Amino acid sequence: MRIRTLFIPLAVATAATGIAFAASASSAAPSVARPAARTTQQTAPGGHFDLSVWELQEPIGSPGSPTTIPSARLQGANGFQDAYFYTDSHDGAMAFWAPEKGVTTPNSHYARSELREMNRDGSPANWPLRGTHRLDATLRVVSVTSNVCVGQIHLGTGGSSTKPLVELYYRANGDIVLGTENSPSGGQTSHPVGHVPVGKTWSYTIGVSDGHTLDVTVNASTTHYSIPSSFDAYQQYFKAGSYNQSSSDSTTKGARVAFYRLSVAHG
Repeated sequence: MRIRTLFIPLAVATAATGIAFAASASSAAPSVARPAARTTQQTAPGGHFDLSVWELQEPIGSPGSPTTIPSARLQGANGFQDAYFYTDSHDGAMAFWAPEKGVTTPNSHYARSELREMNRDGSPANWPLRGTHRLDATLRVVSVTSNVCVGQIHLGTGGSSTKPLVELYYRANGDIVLGTENSPSGGQTSHPVGHVPVGKTWSYTIGVSDGHTLDVTVNASTTHYSIPSSFDAYQQYFKAGSYNQSSSDSTTKGARVAFYRLSVAHG
């Protein structure tokens, strides 16, 4: 099984939760500075995380055409960062900010600051349902107006649909809800899968096994869902970050999400 790990800080502790995360000596990264505010000199997320298998989409750019940052620009301590994607100065998390007002894709009304899975050669990830595939994350929703999607399996090539196969939502009341698509043409069924207060750290796994089963774990509680055969022709890819699920004219309201670990595995 190929594992692509996305979290490599050295002994970073979150003040909000008291949970410490440590890397092995072989993958240790520089310790995280704690300036009073973010500066251009602060280590970018690429200095602590392996971003070689992701590209970033941000809620800025031309109408219907959000800005995309390729993997090559994300990598390294001096890699890309801005107000929508940055290293949290307090706990070293990789932070995503998506306001309610922002540039969206043509198929969505909601802004996002979100990673899209890529292959190491720079091509878009596009894998079949057969086999096993897994997205693992540890994260904290710092703030949210109403609802934010923090992880997805999205349809790739194989047909005309632009729908996700599955989305994991976090709601402002702390409920965690899985949305499974009924068919490539649309319609989504909601499944409650957990509850965590805003600001608290939690973990999830979204996986596919045997080509026809979704395996979803939230804080060690696992549930399984059947994948309709209408999706068999489609390839897939993972997404993770802050995909805000509300819109308005506000640039100060929105969803801020901090990730402490993120990895994908295929086998």
